[in-house]
This record gives sequence, structure tokens and C-alpha cells, in this order.
Amino acid sequence: MHLDSEHAPLIRTDIPHSARIWNYWMGGKDYYEVDRVAGDAALEIDPDIGAMAVQSRQFLIRTVTFLAREMRVRQFLDIGTGLPTMQNTHEVAQSIDPAARIVYVDNDPLVLTHARALLTTTTAQGVTTYIDTDFHHPEQIIADARHVLDFEEPIAVMFMGVLGHARTYDDARRIVTTTMRAVPSGSYLAHWDGTDDSDAYVQMCKAYTDTGGTPYVPRPQAQLRDIFDGLDLIDPGFTSITHWRPTPTEIGLPRALSAYGAVARKN
Repeated sequence: MHLDSEHAPLIRTDIPHSARIWNYWMGGKDYYEVDRVAGDAALEIDPDIGAMAVQSRQFLIRTVTFLAREMRVRQFLDIGTGLPTMQNTHEVAQSIDPAARIVYVDNDPLVLTHARALLTTTTAQGVTTYIDTDFHHPEQIIADARHVLDFEEPIAVMFMGVLGHARTYDDARRIVTTTMRAVPSGSYLAHWDGTDDSDAYVQMCKAYTDTGGTPYVPRPQAQLRDIFDGLDLIDPGFTSITHWRPTPTEIGLPRALSAYGAVARKN
């Protein structure tokens, strides 16, 4: 469950990398020239992708804040976390309760390299750790997470814009169902993914795949909504991430993007 400090992971700098491109779109600094070029090319195909990157982080911040502050959730399992940027899950949750426990899951070499630095920002009272596992293996994730999280208490499970990387839609459903079956009643699922509403977005995802990057498949809204089957959706339900409880300081309602999600409770 820990990072192997004796073996440097293989990080390819000659092909674009989705997490680094996402970091570039969000205004971060952890990317290479090949990622900037790919990111700029993607923006030419779909100018909304930059806004989606920024709004996805805002959605994460709002959902974690809601779960930690209003629902008093103190445990978070963030699966497919991607590169750390600003206001990561543990920073938001532990700013509300310093004793919050967060488990990040990823098997990307670049993400795991950055994990060591990220873990230094956890609070003294709380716990933040990484599991190096492919999300296609939820049973292993649950087994490792049990070393850190109390599975007798509510856990917020998070899949933030990552299930489009699942091999198939059935795999995505299996991953979520297996994970949610393991957590107790009173737990939550927070999930969003890209939808196929926009031809430009679909074309952009295909163009990225053609570069040799890990394929990301936008799916119909109905399929993403079905990910929450058997759970109770929290108001406002399944919607564009820009419309999920926007902050009162925002002027007007941000327009919908091809990124939909929700937060739901397990009874």
C-alpha cells in the first residue's frame, strides 16, 4: 500500500499524458512540452475543455466540502486521483476536520512520484496515504484501504472524471458496484465523467487517443446516471458539474458543460 522508494517509476516524456495535460489546462506547472502541444491542439478542437478542467476541480471542492461539513463524513476514498494540483481532497477535508482520513488510489507512475510531496501536507491529526493499484481491481483497493479506513463508519467514495478510462462501460459499473457494496450504510458516492453531448468533445477525446495516450471514452448521460442505481441522489441530483450546488458568490449560473455527475448516499 506504500510507494516503493527503491524503484523509480517509468515516466514517458515523449508521448502526451492525460494527467499532465489536465494539469496544464488547470494552470498547473507539472507538464512537459509534448503535453502543452497536445493540450493546445485539444483546445483548438474543443475550446470548452479548459473550462471543464477548471470546473471539475471546483466540483471536487464543493462535493468534499459538502460531505465533510454538512454530512460530517470523515473518511474519503479518492480513486483515480490524478496529479495533485490545488485544494486536493485531503486539503479540503482536513481544513474542515483535521482528523479526516484520506486514501488516494492511482497506479500512474507520474502520480505516484508526486505523491510523496503531497503527503507532507497532511495534518498531524489526520491521515493521508496512497494505494498503488489499478482501479480495474476494486477488490484489491478495498483490501488495502481497510488498513487505513474504518469500514464500520461512512466513507465517501470518489471517482472524479476517471471512469471514462475504464475498458468498457460494464467494467465501470462493476468497479463502482463492487466498491459501494463494501462500504457501510451512510456512505456516499461522488462521481462525474465526460458525456458524448458535444461532437467537439468526442472528437477531441479521439484525437488524444490517436496520440498514443490512454483512451478516454465519453458516454451518454443515461449511462453515467445509471452508475448511481440503488443509491439516493442528493439534491440537485444528476446534473452538469457546473450546476451542482454552485457557490453563492458566483454571478449567474455557469453554463452546462459535457461533464455530468452527482453525489448519492448508500442507505
